[in-house]
Amino acid sequence: MREPPTFPRQWEIASADLLDETFSSLIWKVARDDGSIAVVKDVKLFDDMQDELRGAHLLAWRRGNGLVRLLGQDGNRMLLEFAGERHLSENLDEQSDIVATDIAADIMQRLHASSEDAPPAALQPLAERFSSLFAKAGQDRLAEDSAPYVEAVTVAQRLLDAPCGALPLHGDLHHDNILFGPRGWLAIDPKGVLGDPGFDAANLFYNPLDRDDLCLAPERIAGMAETFSRTMKQDPRRLLDYAFAYGCLSAAWHREDGNIRDENRELAVAAAIRQVRRGF
Repeated sequence: MREPPTFPRQWEIASADLLDETFSSLIWKVARDDGSIAVVKDVKLFDDMQDELRGAHLLAWRRGNGLVRLLGQDGNRMLLEFAGERHLSENLDEQSDIVATDIAADIMQRLHASSEDAPPAALQPLAERFSSLFAKAGQDRLAEDSAPYVEAVTVAQRLLDAPCGALPLHGDLHHDNILFGPRGWLAIDPKGVLGDPGFDAANLFYNPLDRDDLCLAPERIAGMAETFSRTMKQDPRRLLDYAFAYGCLSAAWHREDGNIRDENRELAVAAAIRQVRRGF
């Protein structure tokens, strides 16, 4: 059992329990001196830790609109509003996928709402986030391999060259990063990206990860595209293109990690999305 670290005195933390440990962070559920509950995200020291820390800039800028509030920061640790423990994936199981999609669409509207404040300078440009896809496609071109990565990078470049605006984005929105709690549905764990809002919808097509019966279903793919098109005021074909490109990007990340099983899973869903896209 892990012992909780020493937290900054000004956070007024009375007790802490380890809620979760991910590859990147330790997540502590903490009770504060005033009786309130909060969460501490303690980012581990690893090569890509900036991918986690950039999210703090977005949290501070968004000020609780659609996202949990950032209550404090001390180096690699963030004191966060407690968002609840009910994930959107659980709501999907108990109600319906359509209801879950509507909730995700509402979250994105709040995340993308206008602000009088300038976007944080530290956000990652969307083109930079696609770097692994561009690298994999470059390797495939040299090998004269016509794998989906080459097609995906062409789609991604077209989208990046003609964005529908440039907004601060969550960057990793999916069913387990949306929670229900005291303030209703809120997103957690943003990556902090700047670019076309269509990118934020992409990962939702691939989730929940254990529901390939949904993720591979053409009617579900088309329905999500139509819902997000209506709420985001974007062409559903663009949203499907983003979903296809994102899936191949995610597969490229898995390839870099040597995770062939998840790479193949992402490519299978991407192929289903591409097929639906051809019918639009």
